[in-house]
Amino acid sequence: MMEAELFHDPGLGNGSYLLRTEPGNALLVDPDRRVDRYLRKAEELGLEITAVLDTHLHADFVSGSLEVASRTGAASFVPEEADVGFPHRGVKPGERLELGDAEVEVVATPGHAPEHVSYVARFVEGPPLLFSGGAIIAGGAARSDLVSSDMTERLTREEFHTLHESFAELPDETPLYPTHGGGSFCSAGGGKRHVSSLGEERSTNPLLSLLEDEFVSWWPTTFPRIPAYFARMRAVNRAGPALRATIVDPKPLAPKEFAEAAREDGAFVVDCRHPDAYALAHLEGSLAVPFRDSFPTWLGWLAPEDAHLLLVVDDLPLDRIVDACLLVGYERFDGVLKGGVAAWIEAGLEVRSLPTIGPQDAVPWLEMGAQPLDVREPDEYELEHIANATPVPLGSLAGSAGELPTGRPLVAYCASGFRSVSAASILEGLGIGPVVNLRGGYGAWRTAYRD
Repeated sequence: MMEAELFHDPGLGNGSYLLRTEPGNALLVDPDRRVDRYLRKAEELGLEITAVLDTHLHADFVSGSLEVASRTGAASFVPEEADVGFPHRGVKPGERLELGDAEVEVVATPGHAPEHVSYVARFVEGPPLLFSGGAIIAGGAARSDLVSSDMTERLTREEFHTLHESFAELPDETPLYPTHGGGSFCSAGGGKRHVSSLGEERSTNPLLSLLEDEFVSWWPTTFPRIPAYFARMRAVNRAGPALRATIVDPKPLAPKEFAEAAREDGAFVVDCRHPDAYALAHLEGSLAVPFRDSFPTWLGWLAPEDAHLLLVVDDLPLDRIVDACLLVGYERFDGVLKGGVAAWIEAGLEVRSLPTIGPQDAVPWLEMGAQPLDVREPDEYELEHIANATPVPLGSLAGSAGELPTGRPLVAYCASGFRSVSAASILEGLGIGPVVNLRGGYGAWRTAYRD
């Protein structure tokens, strides 16, 4: 049986797919901007990417289709209704594309987006392969509220019909290759598996057991909050993002050069280091976004759209951090701190520190009147939280900081101590505090005080 190669992003919860279409050639579905990994895998397998297919205008990342097409000469296939502004071949539902040994049918699957299509690849032997984008995912589907609130009800109803009708003629053994998956802010439901089969979803996906009106009224109530940067990604992908060769990498700046650059209009310092390193010493006014799988999401949520980034990375891989910034649309890099924070201190420049305490030390703080600040998502808070905690999700903190209790310390916490260090950096920048960070977050608290 023909199988597609999955490129899974655990941070965004997304997947892209490479599929051999004939000896030496392959197609690529829903690539993101980090295209080198696709090109390396294709070279490793002895394949040339000759076609790139997008299922919809992505809201959670910058598409890599234009970049792949530019670097390989591949044909770019995009839903005609997306009305994109770069060279492509628009596809309509019902079309059948002859791509090597594969016949690829374009299927209308609106709901997650109005222009959304899925692709069904058929070969002479074996079952068809379904590349569903967000139309159906393992254990759920992609959300229907990202285009506009005015369209949510219509798209939700269309999504119901997509789930129940669009794939009805495909056999149970059809492999399901969705773009979105569990952990994606673009989807709801979804489990730990990323790929599945239609038969598995028909027997286990809870969305397929609901009646239409029940689905339309209930489904949107399950969606997670929308990261701020989602509002601008569809426009970027419609216009066509800048090619990588046109984007200038951050140049190393000596500490005093870095300090001068940080004073320029639009400059925005992002500290990508581990929370412990940030707590020990950091540049005043810097935003802490620890580099990990979810770095792109939180950078996009917390940094201004037009930010000129100045990066503090120390020994972290700068190339991967730049790729992560590009993934969510940041293309202006004013520099990276040469020698890291150690060089900054050696140059005699001032640093700040963030008090960090463990669960046992937090108790006396709370008993003396410190206010716990829960910066997790609402569903996390509702499940369990520290008594009397004030809930303000990290993505909303800057806009809600004026409503926080005053006159006493804030003990910021999240699940593990990463989001809360971002929260502390935001509050420091706003002049709100004092703030202390709960080391290990609610996970450490729960372990320490488990009944």
